[in-house]
Amino acid sequence: MTTELPRTAEQLPPEFFTAPEGNDLHTGNAKLRATGCPVHAINYPVGGEGYVVADYATALKAFSDPRLSKKVDNAPAWFRDLVKDSSPVLVRNMLTADPPEHTRLRKLVSRAFVPRRMEVLRPRIQEITDELIDAFPEHGEVNLTEFAFSLPMRVICEFLGVPVEDRPQLHTWGNWLSGAPYPDAESNEKLKDASENIERYLTDLLADRRADLGEDLVSILVRAADEEGRFTNDELISTLVLLIIAGHKTTANLIGNGVHALLTHPDQLELLRSRPELAESAIEEFLRFESPVYRGTLRVAAEDMELGGCPIPKESFVHLLMGSANRDPEAFENPDELDITRTANRHLAFGQGPHFCVGAPLSRVEGQIAFTTLLRRLPGLRLAVPEEEIEWLFDNSTSRGLVKLPVTYDVRRAADAPEGN
Repeated sequence: MTTELPRTAEQLPPEFFTAPEGNDLHTGNAKLRATGCPVHAINYPVGGEGYVVADYATALKAFSDPRLSKKVDNAPAWFRDLVKDSSPVLVRNMLTADPPEHTRLRKLVSRAFVPRRMEVLRPRIQEITDELIDAFPEHGEVNLTEFAFSLPMRVICEFLGVPVEDRPQLHTWGNWLSGAPYPDAESNEKLKDASENIERYLTDLLADRRADLGEDLVSILVRAADEEGRFTNDELISTLVLLIIAGHKTTANLIGNGVHALLTHPDQLELLRSRPELAESAIEEFLRFESPVYRGTLRVAAEDMELGGCPIPKESFVHLLMGSANRDPEAFENPDELDITRTANRHLAFGQGPHFCVGAPLSRVEGQIAFTTLLRRLPGLRLAVPEEEIEWLFDNSTSRGLVKLPVTYDVRRAADAPEGN
């Protein structure tokens, strides 16, 4: 018989996720870790029994615990009905599946995101990055979150072969879907509209591609599905939705959060500017320091279980706080310090275990190119407003990003201008 560890004095309110204390996510997370209790009760989603995991060791184990299911079918009936009614297009891909279905669905896309294929894309990603910076004013002020979202959105849409004129609409639909489900009926109706619209769009896109197969990712997926006969059209559509959402929002937050971190840590900014070869380790540190996804996506207890000494009833929601685990002093030395030379950086920003982010290689390449190019082409890059005016976005999604990032710089250099000119 196990002994239940003490929990926090009161159940955490839903606002712990959507309105952190003082707009500071890290302070609240540190308080949770300081209690010495690995698991904390929370009323989230509102009306459900949920539990929060804030420390590194417990989160690491939980990522690979087969008792924590990703399937909506293992959630309470009211949640299953809500999701399947408002956004059925989201529940037929690898993110909402357990083995063996997860293994089968992941195989559909994993071959397309291997690091060597991402390296082949590097020259085109560099071109897109330079094109976006070319559109900046010669000097002055820009909102860098627009660049941060445009770069990965253009890359993933080119990878998928999506027409340029359709990308703004896909971005809008993707933003609605990334917050599913919502706590209010009006938002869930808009979510339902977005789900239906993107499903119709992708159904037509698949039909067009089958009639004229190319070398884009959609064509690759269609060939795999049709030749092997192991994937349904609904699964293909849901997988494409996942790639569109995850393929741009996570990287957008990586870029925005990372630039903010550099601009508020001038020593690290100058270090990376003078030593661009540190870009690879810098990306890993940005992912740890301000994780672009601060808590894991849906996980529910498929059976009565225990986690960190705390009993978790069947159908309970379990929220793994990657952003908190990545600041755990038991796992990282000086975790609240930004150090782009940090080694053995075993952060959990892309998850861990069977559901480790399949798009991580692409995100890393995009980030490396974005940071080195911004610092090379925008001398004197700095915040355009006082640091205390920078606002973090807290919504119903699992992402961690900025509302706006106003920056200014001296004179934009040409793409081919050598450093120092």
